[in-house]
Amino acid sequence: MTESAHVLLDTTVDGTEAMGELGARLAAVLRAGDLVVLTGPLGAGKTTLTRGLGAALGARGQVSSPTFVLARTHPTTAGPDLVHVDAYRLSDPVELDDLDLDWDAAIVVVEWGRGMVDGISDSVLDVEITRATGADAVEHGDGDDDLDPDDVPDEPRRVVVTATGPRWEGVAL
Repeated sequence: MTESAHVLLDTTVDGTEAMGELGARLAAVLRAGDLVVLTGPLGAGKTTLTRGLGAALGARGQVSSPTFVLARTHPTTAGPDLVHVDAYRLSDPVELDDLDLDWDAAIVVVEWGRGMVDGISDSVLDVEITRATGADAVEHGDGDDDLDPDDVPDEPRRVVVTATGPRWEGVAL
């Protein structure tokens, strides 16, 4: 991070509902051209946070993990489109660039984006989510393999939102 990076929020989120509410809280400060990078292990709550953000923006369509399609664009009732990207399967930033995203006109949320979006914008919101237990998100205990990796039992998560660049000067959460 650069010297202009500063922590906007360092909090504990108690569960799925609270993670969605945090997404809505972030939505209130976002506008076209904003880039949000989500970092955390499987099951941390990245997609859940994005669902809350999408709900607050009035995103059309189900906001779900774009792991296999890589990116989904959701028109919103609140203004700019929400573009939800999953960079997990991308091997380098060139592949992300090949998606031909409209970085300037949309709010772009990139899961697994740390190190993949460098140079795209001089202003980035970096959201790091850690799970206190470190439990394996794939083991749901109910035998259902079709669940979204972020739909895991409620447990506390630590969320640190770090802002970098001139866009975030003076912005509070």
